[in-house]
Amino acid sequence: MTRPSAEASDPARTTMTDPPLDVPALTVFFDGACPLCRREIALYQNLRPIHPGSTVCFANVADDSVALPSGTTRAQLLARFHVQDSEGVLLSGARAFVALWAALPGWRWLARMARVPGALWIMERAYLIFLRWRPMLQRR
Repeated sequence: MTRPSAEASDPARTTMTDPPLDVPALTVFFDGACPLCRREIALYQNLRPIHPGSTVCFANVADDSVALPSGTTRAQLLARFHVQDSEGVLLSGARAFVALWAALPGWRWLARMARVPGALWIMERAYLIFLRWRPMLQRR
């Protein structure tokens, strides 16, 4: 389900070839112990990525047997939503949601909204507020 991570900290890193077909376009790291997270991920799992040949894999990081991207901890991945692209770049929070939405039909409009100046900043702040309320919402 997961693959070895490339060095995400090198912004100059580029590739001249397409990724192998067995490498997902995105790997989504989610908290499978969270009922809210499971419901949302179930919505995404039923969709096929927009680009032919592209895949989105889902990794439940609450499962101790799931391999983690290099340089991360299970606690980090459980605390916030993360996706990793085929280049090994790990995105977190609002940026991660935008990357996932851009890959899935029916959600691209939200990814487009993030291009509006200031929108991504607002999305991240809204996500931080949600994270504060998440434990209480999980109990309900």
